[in-house]
Amino acid sequence: MTLFLELAALPSPPGEERAVADRVLDYLEALGLEAVEDGAGAEVGSTIGNIYCRLAPNGGTGEPLFFCAHLDTVLPEGAIEPLVGEDEVVRNGAGTILGADDKSAVAAMLEAAARLVGDGRPHAGVELLFTPKEEVGLMGAAAFDSGRLAARVGYVYDHAGAIGEIVVGAPHQQKLDVRFHGRAAHAGMYPEDGRSAIAAAARAVADLRLGRLDDETSANVGRIEGGTARNVVPEWCGFAAEARSHDERKLPELIKEMVETVTFAASLEECEVETQVSSVSPGYRFRRDAAAVRIAAKALELVGRDPAYIFSGGGADANVFNDRGLECVNLANGMTDIHTPEERIAVADLHEMVEVTLALVHAAGEVDGAA
Repeated sequence: MTLFLELAALPSPPGEERAVADRVLDYLEALGLEAVEDGAGAEVGSTIGNIYCRLAPNGGTGEPLFFCAHLDTVLPEGAIEPLVGEDEVVRNGAGTILGADDKSAVAAMLEAAARLVGDGRPHAGVELLFTPKEEVGLMGAAAFDSGRLAARVGYVYDHAGAIGEIVVGAPHQQKLDVRFHGRAAHAGMYPEDGRSAIAAAARAVADLRLGRLDDETSANVGRIEGGTARNVVPEWCGFAAEARSHDERKLPELIKEMVETVTFAASLEECEVETQVSSVSPGYRFRRDAAAVRIAAKALELVGRDPAYIFSGGGADANVFNDRGLECVNLANGMTDIHTPEERIAVADLHEMVEVTLALVHAAGEVDGAA
């Protein structure tokens, strides 16, 4: 728990993860482990690259594993002062995010590594990876050379839910960036000469189908900005939208519908519009008999948890590795209300995830037929 409190207190918004990365490097060095930082920082616009560390096999049998956690958090709106309450729950006493997403995972993986080294526990190989800029598009993981991984099975702890939940499916995601171009004019003297880009954007947002569209699909507009002054008909306005679906076939149709809605809104307001569609992350879905799922289930049973198989609406670094042909499962680790001032995690869950990590290593030596 002490390590988590220390990590959480270090601000690390996307692209500014240096302080927490240095603490991770110091911790690994103190264990006598060699950690390597790659050059991804320059590629993704971060003060750090990906940090990779390998614990060589020491006589254990079974499947080698990799563990991945991201070092960035969503942007804090103030100071971070992790405090343990009387209820043995960690919160931020300063009223912004805590950073349990994903520093609770970082702490669990580091403390488990310390136990593996200190106790000399046999294993078939354990690799640790810590990434930057996950919160803004899985950028660090995407820039990592996954060919460096000896393990073909891995885990991230990046889902806000009760310990025991195994994420067996995550959605495909695409983003839509829209910019309307109108015509500026004085709002009081010559409003009829203007063409309001904000009106076009407002019409488009009102006409888009947003929220949960079905059991597999959702869409959202998360940011909008435009205009220059209160008394000027706005010449430009843009917004950022996204769509997600567990059914890969539905996603292009939904994005097409969104683009057509935007284009029609622009025409009604006599504006021009530019749209850009790009992929955020590929989705994945596991069968319950996949090696990574079976190892996770066995490990959770070892720590006294009943496995629960769920689908997530969010993405994680696991999406990147699964797209590259590895088996990487996301496990819930007890985080609650992430990305909000109410974010918190129980001390007991911090300790239990260390035990889950060790149990995963143990289970990997017992489950047959790994990837």
